[in-house]
Amino acid sequence: MILARKHCLAMLLLLAAAVRAQQANDLIDPRGMTVGTRFRAPAGYEREAAAVDSFAAYLRGLPLKADGSQVMLYDGRSKPNRGVYAAVVDLPIGRRDLHQCADAIIRLRAEFLFARKRYDAIRFRFTSGFLAEYSRWRRGERIVARGSDARWERTGRRGDDARDFWRYLETVFSYAGTASLARELGAVSGDGPRIGDVFIQPGHPGHAVIVVDRAVDRRSGRGVFLLAQSYMPAQEIQVLENPGDARLSPWYASDFGETLVTPEWIFRATDRKRFMDE
Repeated sequence: MILARKHCLAMLLLLAAAVRAQQANDLIDPRGMTVGTRFRAPAGYEREAAAVDSFAAYLRGLPLKADGSQVMLYDGRSKPNRGVYAAVVDLPIGRRDLHQCADAIIRLRAEFLFARKRYDAIRFRFTSGFLAEYSRWRRGERIVARGSDARWERTGRRGDDARDFWRYLETVFSYAGTASLARELGAVSGDGPRIGDVFIQPGHPGHAVIVVDRAVDRRSGRGVFLLAQSYMPAQEIQVLENPGDARLSPWYASDFGETLVTPEWIFRATDRKRFMDE
């Protein structure tokens, strides 16, 4: 069964690659340097409105590397593109094998809050349940972790500069994952995927992807969305191709059914969750 699913994914990826050149002129503007400017909405669709200071606007505005760039791993190697990704997000990921799937989503949420000085809202639980609050880190406290035990000690300095913030994030990356993130997110149902929603399957390994853009057909109300992920080993965030619909790719139809097929993972519709304060 597993081999059959992998073979099916491989065939879908080959099909997606075959129509990439034909599709580029319609849905991809290589001059665009953000999610919102690189990817055109399909004909008849309009991007959903997003408030200027919203998480949705932040994700739509993520900076992209030049069209055709390859994803880089934490150790300097590249991830060849075999129909997996349509663009690479231009954000540094550090030099440790930490920035994986759930970590990338934690990072995007945390950096959005950090940029808006919503420091008290930056708080994530480790897999053990320990609550890592950035407000305490800013006060000079640091996390000492041994196995599943963690505690705060005042061993650092006060401040909220970018370097200290990244150290906080890497500490969270080290002890959080799909299991802890899935517990923090709230389940959603009824409406179609919206920007900021996360498809997540906890496990060892599990996987998680995040919706970074959405558009709606003016007449039918049908929605489409874009997905982004990091993966293993730690790597840059990438906007995903749609292996199930090469002509719509990289957009995904909101009415995808019970199963969401992405290039490197298959999710269930019930795997969709959302940050509780969105």
